[in-house]
Amino acid sequence: MEVCLFGDLAEVSENRRALLHRRGDGLWHGYLPDVEPGTLYGYRAEGPWAPERGQRYNPAKLLIDPWARDVVGELRWVSELFHRGPDGERHPGNSAPFVPRGRVVDETFDWQSVPRPGTPWRDTVIYETHVAGHTRLHPEVPESLRGTYLGLASPAVIRHFKELGVTAVELLPVAHRISEHGLQERGLSNYWGYNPLGFFAPDRRFAATDDAVAEFKTMVRELHRAGLEVFLDVVFNHTAEGDQDGPTLGLKGLDYRGYYRLDPEAPQRHVDLSGCGNTPDIRFPAFQRLVLDCLRYWVQEMGVDGFRFDLAPTLGRSPGIGFDPQAPFFRAIAEDPALRGVKWIAEPWDLGPGGYQQGGFPAPWSCWNDRFRDDLRAFWRGDEGMLPRLASRLAGSSEIYSRGPGDGVNYVTAHDGFTLYDLVSFESRRNHANGEDNRDGHGNNLSRNWGVEGPSRDPRIVALRNRVRRAFFATLALSQGVPMLSHGDEVSRSQQGNNNAYCHDSPLTWIHWKVEGEDRLLAVFLREALRIRRQWPIFRRRHFFRGHRPGRGADILWLRPDGLTMTSADWHERQRRVLGAFLPDGCDDGEGNSSADHRHPCNCLVLLFNGSQDDFLFRLPPAIEARSLAPLLDSARFPEVPIMKTPLEVVVAAHSVLVLAETASHG
Repeated sequence: MEVCLFGDLAEVSENRRALLHRRGDGLWHGYLPDVEPGTLYGYRAEGPWAPERGQRYNPAKLLIDPWARDVVGELRWVSELFHRGPDGERHPGNSAPFVPRGRVVDETFDWQSVPRPGTPWRDTVIYETHVAGHTRLHPEVPESLRGTYLGLASPAVIRHFKELGVTAVELLPVAHRISEHGLQERGLSNYWGYNPLGFFAPDRRFAATDDAVAEFKTMVRELHRAGLEVFLDVVFNHTAEGDQDGPTLGLKGLDYRGYYRLDPEAPQRHVDLSGCGNTPDIRFPAFQRLVLDCLRYWVQEMGVDGFRFDLAPTLGRSPGIGFDPQAPFFRAIAEDPALRGVKWIAEPWDLGPGGYQQGGFPAPWSCWNDRFRDDLRAFWRGDEGMLPRLASRLAGSSEIYSRGPGDGVNYVTAHDGFTLYDLVSFESRRNHANGEDNRDGHGNNLSRNWGVEGPSRDPRIVALRNRVRRAFFATLALSQGVPMLSHGDEVSRSQQGNNNAYCHDSPLTWIHWKVEGEDRLLAVFLREALRIRRQWPIFRRRHFFRGHRPGRGADILWLRPDGLTMTSADWHERQRRVLGAFLPDGCDDGEGNSSADHRHPCNCLVLLFNGSQDDFLFRLPPAIEARSLAPLLDSARFPEVPIMKTPLEVVVAAHSVLVLAETASHG
């Protein structure tokens, strides 16, 4: 093992090599006293060339340090990157001129004593976004900072987050990545960032200066100063080195059969549980150490508050290929004092056997709730038989999760799939620009165009689409669990029907902040829905509803339009699309407490959902005849507030959510 030092990026070969020495535990070590911040470096590893045994050492390849805090330079796709030459033997070409290099960094930084927000999980509202796309077109961000870490921390952006009611900003991958060869040949790039090469190094695409590390820390500090947590989307299920025929860039040249899962019957081939060509082997101590070191670094040194794990089941496949919720990796996280208090979110599926593990992760993990996404989409587009599923999602999906509503991160849209605007405008994907003949991306989006495919100027269609979008926002905000918003949905971001826009770094994927007409009210409506969620503890319960409570009555009642309680037969009527929920104590947080916002007494709430195409007259139940109710939020008529038809009757408009609240305390 050798460390190779470079003076600058222009040098095609190292100007110095330092030999490392092997310790008895298999680690290689050395000390270079004169190396200073800014020094560029890489590794070369000599060893057996035996692909049939999973060994592919090739000292001609400059290897990027997987622990590098900063990675500089662009990768150029040339034959020297690959381990085999035209004759099938070890490729002799020197790859140093064509690969990025690690850079030594000065990690000192003034955090100015800004504390971490420490938002309780049940109070968390997540906003998923892309560092560059969020501000590339933002008119209030200085032009020099648009698309950067510093741009995301600018006052205008922070003000928008705070006004919406967001508490955590979740960033699509910011670790150093490369674009796949095929994408570059098509003139595209891996915009989302799910092709990692440097797990510790912040992506320099998003840096306004030459110091990406300091810029990232500045962004975190300023978001923390505003009370906003920072979550990272991290990718440990595959690397940019691809399959057995992919390039040799780092882990593959350091210890191929140790870092990667290989076919035990044919070690020259990868086991691919990610669909991206390879799967690192979390069972191997070195890779598990890399992941844990990486998480600790982002938490302790970079200030991050939580992580969302892409294809998370790959990290729980131990000792064999099956998923184990008690796998060593999960235990190691739970036992690490440096990671205590960090928020953990799993994307609960991969491509391996038993790859769908929704609700299967151990405490304190939460999961992306794709069933919430699919069931809400189906209900609001008018599918039959959706009332039982709607009720379950509103109540926190207790048939999926065992510990409480916080186990689920609820969302309607995310980076992957249609934007909310496209969800109500397209019934078929429009991915031709991806260069894959429109075969990529989800084929079944549970979407509806409400009259015409694509954009429309018909006032009736536009108004209906906006009404449905407000209904989505209201249902998301008022459901048990942790809500997650997708960037730009509140300002009508569209990808023109592309539901797999990972490869477009262009106005197609950037947020267009200039909105007109009724679209301007979407963010205002979302802000109001999240305000209601924040002020009424019953929407942020730690425990599931229990139904009947001895001596106190039921904590939730499901209602028919005639005001009577839903029966078993009612739940099985597939044509029903109208549902009410009576919450007798709006300040019940599920803990036996009743600590409401001081502006609201502990009064009852009624939530009414109409997924049909007709307005419905809803009669309120006898249980609240003695109470005085008034509309609190109406997704159909916003910002206007409707008038009750009678003290116990209200019209719920088609495709809408209506919230009624008691106007005075009654003992």
